[in-house]
Amino acid sequence: MRKLYPMMVDLTGKRCLVVGGGSVAERKVTLLLECGADVEVVSPATTARLAGLAASGAVRIRRRPVRPPDLTGAFLVVVATDDPQVNREVAHRVRGAGGLVNVADDPEACSFLVPSVLRRGDLTIAISTGGGSPALAKKLRQRMEQTIGPEYEAYLTALRLLRERARRAIADPHARQAIFRRAVDSDLFDRAARGDAAGVDACIEDLLQAAPRAAAGT
Repeated sequence: MRKLYPMMVDLTGKRCLVVGGGSVAERKVTLLLECGADVEVVSPATTARLAGLAASGAVRIRRRPVRPPDLTGAFLVVVATDDPQVNREVAHRVRGAGGLVNVADDPEACSFLVPSVLRRGDLTIAISTGGGSPALAKKLRQRMEQTIGPEYEAYLTALRLLRERARRAIADPHARQAIFRRAVDSDLFDRAARGDAAGVDACIEDLLQAAPRAAAGT
């Protein structure tokens, strides 16, 4: 069993190639666009939505079968045609060149897998079964959606504000880390979840003022 390395990748402006134009490819394109990728699609035919994205300039489409030169220079390649042989051939070429490739419904041909993702603003929780059961990953994500709601977006915004203010106000990195640990056990979450901006600011100020005492307790 392969041991996959979990990582978060910045795709902003990166050329990402999607081979295929059906509904699966459409979902892959949508996720890549959400992450700021420069997306190119190669497929003789596409869904209406992909055609619309091309018409708006959001993606580029080459309406023909994939060719080896298409793969050159792509930061990553996603393969989602309805022809398993084409999928495998493309994956083999990309992996042989040391590239990153994901093949829909064929985890063994992939050099990276796309997890089931829960997003709450900048909070991202990714769940993967290593290709063993995408259905289980989806079910677990749906369970987490019930407990990790949109209030976590506001909470993370408050934590980010605390981090920025602590970096400006406190030189000692150990003292800052002590504050950050205290913050996740404070009532900052409740205040942020209520949309209590004044309460959030007061809580952050209390945490910063307690810096010497927090550092001494570490």
